[in-house]
Amino acid sequence: MRSPSLCLCLVALLSCAGCRPKGAGAGPHPAGEEPAPATAPILPIPALGYNAREGRALYRHYCSTCHGGEGHGDGFNAYNLDPKPRDLADPAFQTGRSDDDLAAIIRSGGGVAGMSTGMPPWGRTLSERKIRNIVDYLRTLPGPSE
Repeated sequence: MRSPSLCLCLVALLSCAGCRPKGAGAGPHPAGEEPAPATAPILPIPALGYNAREGRALYRHYCSTCHGGEGHGDGFNAYNLDPKPRDLADPAFQTGRSDDDLAAIIRSGGGVAGMSTGMPPWGRTLSERKIRNIVDYLRTLPGPSE
């Protein structure tokens, strides 16, 4: 013997509008039209690796106010500084400094490298890993023509 509730469920399923064949009356799609197939969204592949992405966030927080959003030395505070902040995206600067040099400048300030003493030391604020991630990000900065 079948349960009355099972029979009601079957009747409800068979009479639903979405179960009707094409052209069999009003349904969720007009006659002759099929819904577009569902596709999974394609997520973009990040242009930067994890370390450089973290370095970018740190750079934006600690460095961009002087060095600018793209490292060209044109940040908000650059107007008030003399000498002006270095253009970190300059290819000559990029090729003239090793990663260790850049990390030492970030860690100990510009004065330690014979550069501007206006560049503060960040070694007590940022961990060594964070400093290295900023260096990784600096290596991705676009040059002047990019």
